[in-house]
Amino acid sequence: MVTLARAPHEAAGGETPLEAELRRIAGSVPDPELPVLSLTELGVLRAVHTLGPGRVEVELSPTYTGCPAIEAMSTDIERVLHEHGVPDVTVRPVLSPAWTTDDITPEGRRKLREFGIAPPRTTRAPAGPVAVALGPTRHTGGPGGTDGTDPADGTDAIACPHCGSTDTELLSRFSSTACKALRRCLACREPFDHFKELR
Repeated sequence: MVTLARAPHEAAGGETPLEAELRRIAGSVPDPELPVLSLTELGVLRAVHTLGPGRVEVELSPTYTGCPAIEAMSTDIERVLHEHGVPDVTVRPVLSPAWTTDDITPEGRRKLREFGIAPPRTTRAPAGPVAVALGPTRHTGGPGGTDGTDPADGTDAIACPHCGSTDTELLSRFSSTACKALRRCLACREPFDHFKELR
């Protein structure tokens, strides 16, 4: 059980030890659509603020506007914090800064790969407006490609999570959830989900 008797902020603009502990607890909640990842590993948990005795506000970013999982995430965060002795929990959606797939932690990317889902490529895009373009359906870096990029468009190649080959093709832009695409490896012939990049 967490004791909520501390002052809301012990350091100006900084996170208190209590807030860090509450963020750790809330961040351990599994994502409802990808339970292999915690909310911390997915990068959607932005902050936890103590507002007073027994009152906590959690900032949570949806992966995209209208994401149906945000309600389940909020309910699960409220439940786990109630179980740890926090009576009044408010989960507030935060749209700015917008979540991107670059927010997924290295541990989250490793877990996606081990679960059989190709993690999103790092966008390395500058801040600002995002150009939308349809990419190639086939990525052919070949097994153990020379620099890890797709010669068709210069982007990072999408590696098969089963065998590691970057010789893959797009089967469908949407898979089991809107944030994933369905691909097939042309080396081992296995289909796999690819967590699509979002800048």
